[in-house]
Amino acid sequence: MFEQLIDVFLLVFLAIISIAIVRIRNVFTAVMLFGIYSLVSASLFMVLAAADVAFTEAAVGAGISTILMLATLSQVGRDKEKPLVKKKISFLPLIIVLVTGATLVYGIVDLPPFGAADNPVHTHVAPRYIFQSMSEIDVPNLVTAVLASYRGFDTLGEVVVIFTAGIGVLLLIGGRRRKEEGADE
Repeated sequence: MFEQLIDVFLLVFLAIISIAIVRIRNVFTAVMLFGIYSLVSASLFMVLAAADVAFTEAAVGAGISTILMLATLSQVGRDKEKPLVKKKISFLPLIIVLVTGATLVYGIVDLPPFGAADNPVHTHVAPRYIFQSMSEIDVPNLVTAVLASYRGFDTLGEVVVIFTAGIGVLLLIGGRRRKEEGADE
């Protein structure tokens, strides 16, 4: 009963934050609300016993994304916000999205039925993860056991790729700033 009350409270809080983000006009406040939304989402995932998803949401959503948005806001400046101007409607983006969606739907036609017991994912490695993970590594959450132990190096590789991409973005932003400062002198 108490866990359900916490779930409902967190979901209502997420809905309130979502409405506030949509209605707010100040970009800085919206960025901060996005960070709070991610932190509350991470809390909800933790309550639902999905520690790996909660950790990722806290690190990426509340941490890195908020920092990158605040850094971008400091580069652009809050006082440079322009009022919305109605522009001519272009149908090209809609056509591109429809063609891409149709291509994706066509691409999944040959996939095996979802959840079928004879799918390759269910016949090779998954039974070992499900039935032997507790005896092999003693981690109660199956997803955490797979990501942190069985696929630890793969997860480390993904973290390195994300970190490298972040460093690349920061170097690009820093290089642009130095060029602009050199042009001002």
